[in-house]
Amino acid sequence: MRRRSLLAALGGVAATLVAVLLALNLSAGEKHVDRPLQPQYSVGDPQFRRSMSMLLGPPMEDGNRVDVLVNGDRIFPAMLAAIAAARHTITFETYIYWSGDIGRRFSEALSERAHAGVKVHVLLDWIGSAKMDEAQLGAMREAGVRIERFHKPHWSHLPRLNNRTHRKLLMVDGAVGFTGGVGIADQWQGDAQDTEHWRDTHFRVEGPAVAQMQAVFMDNWIKATGEVLHGERYFPALERRGDQPAQMFSSSPTGGSASMQLMYLMAVTAARRSIDLANSYFVPDDLAIDALVAAARRGVRVRILVPGPEIDTELVRRASRARWGELLAAGVQIAEYQPTMYHCKVLVVDGLLVSVGSTNFDNRSFRINDEANLNVLHEGFARQQVAIFEADLRRARSITLPQWKRRPWLEKAAEQAASLVGAQL
Repeated sequence: MRRRSLLAALGGVAATLVAVLLALNLSAGEKHVDRPLQPQYSVGDPQFRRSMSMLLGPPMEDGNRVDVLVNGDRIFPAMLAAIAAARHTITFETYIYWSGDIGRRFSEALSERAHAGVKVHVLLDWIGSAKMDEAQLGAMREAGVRIERFHKPHWSHLPRLNNRTHRKLLMVDGAVGFTGGVGIADQWQGDAQDTEHWRDTHFRVEGPAVAQMQAVFMDNWIKATGEVLHGERYFPALERRGDQPAQMFSSSPTGGSASMQLMYLMAVTAARRSIDLANSYFVPDDLAIDALVAAARRGVRVRILVPGPEIDTELVRRASRARWGELLAAGVQIAEYQPTMYHCKVLVVDGLLVSVGSTNFDNRSFRINDEANLNVLHEGFARQQVAIFEADLRRARSITLPQWKRRPWLEKAAEQAASLVGAQL
């Protein structure tokens, strides 16, 4: 009897601990932005640049060159060429890193540079890299590559297991940087030519903003290792490489968690003419919906491009569609990309501000994950991104309010059920 009581007590303690850990991992944590922003200036107003610099952390730096890379056929060769040219350091943080052809090519390229004496540091999300072959990781370590896993289960951070690094950053010699939506997996190869090859965009950066990208990597490297990487090899003096003002900033629930949500709300609120949003996981909360609706009602053309039936997470698509009614009623244009999975994450406002990076337009990116985005204020660069957006739009199916209302009731019920877990998507 005494043994049975002891087992029951231990079972109760275990159940309590599990419940506490679940609550800690699923709760929103610290206070977030919960009130609408009032329009005070446009994205072209110098005050917008000052506010973004002060509120988001690093300043908007002049003198950058940002090149767009569309789909794997252009993205991966550019990244691998930069790795092959490394002379001093490579710092690489990514969510998805899976075994396969492109994973092998990156592993071989990183290992070759480590063999040559380059300091190679790789930070992988523990969940996002779960499909990576351990033997391949072992071979990289033997070659001298430093590999760390972000938030691998450990008693010291069990309350933060739900916090993943979703950042996508590659810096070479502290002078060339890459960011965008691409993971290291075979789905991103090719040119979005069929359903087996995804549509995505990545960006190559040179200039002062690369130091900010490096600082974002260091933020999580310190969290994972306690080690500070510094000095000229990681932070060299950077000269002007172009004429684009740019800013790399980050967000994390362990510090600055409101930054990403705040940036999107500031940009949407400052819009005067147009908002073009391409996003792979679009599950807006009430505050985001209110901001987009307010923009549309003051005459801003709002276009949103999301994945269609070809999507890797059907639950997200259902939760997204459940939220479209008020947006469509306000005149927001929503379209679903048809040919393949659409994984782009690009915001363009008033043909001037462009924000690109790892962030999805959902609560997980705004409040739970570690994310990083590059903001660029440049008409020519924005014009280029709008042209790419419109090319994608021509391969999408527009959704009208009457169409949305005519959804079968079973579909509506499934979407409402999915929206109940929207805070975790």
